[in-house]
Amino acid sequence: MNILGISCFYHDAAAALIRDGRLVAAAQEERFTRKRHDPDFPRHAVRFCLERGGVRAQDLEFVVFYDKPFIKFERILQSYVATFPRSFPSFLKALPVWMKEKMWMRQTIARELDYEGQILFAEHHVSHAASAFLVSPFEEAAILTIDGVGEWETATLGSGRGNDITLTHALWFPHSLGLLYSSFTYYLGFRVNSAEYKVMGLAPYGEPRFYDVIMKDLVWMMDDGSFRLNMKNFTFHHGLTMTGRKFERLFGAPRREPESALTQFHKDVAASIQKATDTIVVAMAREAERQTKSSRLCMAGGVALNCVSNSKILEGTGFKEVFIQPAAGDAGGAVGAAYYAYNTVLGYPRNFELQNVFLGPEFSDDEIGKFLDSGQIPYDRYEKDDLVKETAALIAQQKVVGWFQGPMEFGPRALGSRSILADARNPRNQSVVNLKIKYRESFRPFAPTVLEEKSGDYFRFPGPSPYMLFVATVREDRRSIPAVTHVDGTARLQTISRDQHPLYYDLLKEFERQTGCPVLINTSFNVRGEPIVCTPQEAWRCFMRTEMDHLVMGRYILSKEKIRPATQSEVAAEQFELD
Repeated sequence: MNILGISCFYHDAAAALIRDGRLVAAAQEERFTRKRHDPDFPRHAVRFCLERGGVRAQDLEFVVFYDKPFIKFERILQSYVATFPRSFPSFLKALPVWMKEKMWMRQTIARELDYEGQILFAEHHVSHAASAFLVSPFEEAAILTIDGVGEWETATLGSGRGNDITLTHALWFPHSLGLLYSSFTYYLGFRVNSAEYKVMGLAPYGEPRFYDVIMKDLVWMMDDGSFRLNMKNFTFHHGLTMTGRKFERLFGAPRREPESALTQFHKDVAASIQKATDTIVVAMAREAERQTKSSRLCMAGGVALNCVSNSKILEGTGFKEVFIQPAAGDAGGAVGAAYYAYNTVLGYPRNFELQNVFLGPEFSDDEIGKFLDSGQIPYDRYEKDDLVKETAALIAQQKVVGWFQGPMEFGPRALGSRSILADARNPRNQSVVNLKIKYRESFRPFAPTVLEEKSGDYFRFPGPSPYMLFVATVREDRRSIPAVTHVDGTARLQTISRDQHPLYYDLLKEFERQTGCPVLINTSFNVRGEPIVCTPQEAWRCFMRTEMDHLVMGRYILSKEKIRPATQSEVAAEQFELD
């Protein structure tokens, strides 16, 4: 049985294909269109999934959408009516989009896929819950989903057992932890629904001196983690912005202009909202633990990408095991919708456990070589063992390497297929990679990848962390990896085992053999404002536009020293065809 899950029109459109309960392919639309967080119908991602699965749309038994558009539209209309006339400008902007496309998802799917089969719709937070629990290793678990807003719900609490998911508690719009965090993202001059992770990265540089203001004047929280927002200080429920003058008066300063200087005030605001988020998330998790009596927790929703809060759950609750959907935001809803239909609605037994997220496009050595030869790009070709040895040696020589290997990752993190790698022992690499390669703010931290079996030697963390969804404290006697140690002594941890990504694991193992250190900087293969590279062409362009020293694609190593220097305009003018 083939089931296709789809998410789109709000944030991070994606598609996922399952066959007989096995996840065959999953990808985000942005990786094909090169539009960051592309929300449009994922026609390219759908086409990829069908091609990877070797099926046609006519071979699908079901297509499942991750949301119920009519219920969401009802919420939007009721919110506009309740806040009229302030909501009128926002209503005028939103209504044509809804009436033209968002309301007619069933017709859009049938038209885009040329599909005449059955189309199902799952509730937004049910899709989130299913995306975590039904692919987890747990037979039973508590479930917690937290995001901006689905149809009406902004957070849900419940449990999973076998094939069944039961959500018993919910918060409703406009009272939303995700929208609270996004309001501060907006106030700090960053892009909403895109740069919340910048707020998280900025927080350790500040002191949470506005925490009491947030918890007194913005949030009224109950002991069980439920809360209400003081909506007189927000504008997102009726306007085209997240905050306004009342919010600014509360903090005594106007909204930061994007790209302007970050002051200590901004750092303190970031620290304050992060602490408030930690407090609320931990309280919700404790209530989930109390309600379900389970020692296991599954999480999804955009807030579940907040690594700091996730780690606070491990510290502040009795949960022994926590599984978080790696694509916890809307993209993962495509996976959840498909599994909810297969396991819960249709009742087929669970026979799949998510082991990795390398579910996207991949390119053979022949395809990569053909591209390089067509562009007369100089390279050296290596057999696998020699490739690993040479790459490890280059990194040990303080070269920054673009690493393009195997199927692309699904979700927001680069985990060893589309990565930029550097030596974590060199403190200069934190600023070098940020400023000269990623072209982003210098305060942004980098994640370490560490051999799973050596993780405990360097980090205080209770178990593996394969998806960069937790932070860990760097051991005091192992502060020899300053490029991945944040100012608060923590790191956003990725552990790697050989069964997850054999070539990437072998590279770290070889780097350890050459240097004695089993840790590398791992950051996503892209520049600021762009999606992670997907194709060899995109990897080449990114390589040439930055100050990366080497590009390792398949069995080929490219050296900037051997390539005629190219200006950015020349690279932009390259006419390589994108597959």
